Amino acid sequence: MDLVFYLVASMATVGAFFFLTPLYTLFKLLFYFSRYISKEDVAGKVVLIVGASSGIGEHVAYEYARRGACLVLVARREKSLHEVAETALSLGAPEAIAVPADVSNIDDCKRLIGETINRFRQLNHLVNCAGVTPMCMLEDITDITSITPVMDINFWGYVYMTYLSIPHLRWSKGKIVAIASSASWMPAPRMSLYNASKAAVVSFYESLRMELGSEVGITIVTPGLTESEITQGKFMNKDGEMVTDQDLRDAEMSIVPIEMAATSAQAIVDGACRGDIYLAEPRWVQTTLYWVAFFPEMVEWLSKWFLLAEPGASPIDAPAKKLLDVPGLRRVSQPSSVWSSEIKK
Repeated sequence: MDLVFYLVASMATVGAFFFLTPLYTLFKLLFYFSRYISKEDVAGKVVLIVGASSGIGEHVAYEYARRGACLVLVARREKSLHEVAETALSLGAPEAIAVPADVSNIDDCKRLIGETINRFRQLNHLVNCAGVTPMCMLEDITDITSITPVMDINFWGYVYMTYLSIPHLRWSKGKIVAIASSASWMPAPRMSLYNASKAAVVSFYESLRMELGSEVGITIVTPGLTESEITQGKFMNKDGEMVTDQDLRDAEMSIVPIEMAATSAQAIVDGACRGDIYLAEPRWVQTTLYWVAFFPEMVEWLSKWFLLAEPGASPIDAPAKKLLDVPGLRRVSQPSSVWSSEIKK
């Protein structure tokens, strides 16, 4: 009986694919133009951005500032946060306040939502962009409990902020922008915990979208490699400590193009204002999802061969690192801003 169900389901899927694809493509185009024409004006609206001290979050703040939004900027590093707030004000934000907080702490989340509502009386957009990136083989971790901040920040931080924001976003007919990652579907060695945290984010917001319906818009963003502290080589090592290692960064990221954060931020805010439900940035990253869906074994084999060195060898002996060391390729794939290992304080 299982074989019968499998054959029926397979034939129905193939038939639906060929029949529905043209209609769905037409629907997507018409829906896109409709949303483009009615794109939201965020001037004077209140945007809370978590993870605003650097990278995508920082440049999303600048993009909202250029459009005249009032900003609540959240991160753990107070000095960097105040610098971003000052820049946002100079770019056109009517107000930009810095609220140092740790979103893995529910009490901090309650405090910053309270401060936002007390000051502005409303919340229109919530942008969740905080995250840490562990980069190590699972078996090499010295104490597995030292890696729990990955889920605490990357997943539970998003959940806490979303849960506390929903009543205010429902009242304002607002939007949630969830920065996930293309790593949510693209397997890679040394990235198992990070990829799992981002896959959890995607699944959470897809299900939540059904619960909230049209009352609160949700845009799930899956960026590829983007100019940030992560692409500068900052990550969590096997001991649960934050370190900067550009050689390991090169072995993991190789010649995959790194997009400028300002370019990514403009696309993200445009997508949120259009009401996109999904946004892959840059757009070519979306094609990797099809490779994983249709050729999973090949993707896995290539990933292991390209990113892993021989047993017992250093990770920087992997073909990925050797390819990046070919003269000229680093300059093509990496912006000069990620060549420095200097990280904001």
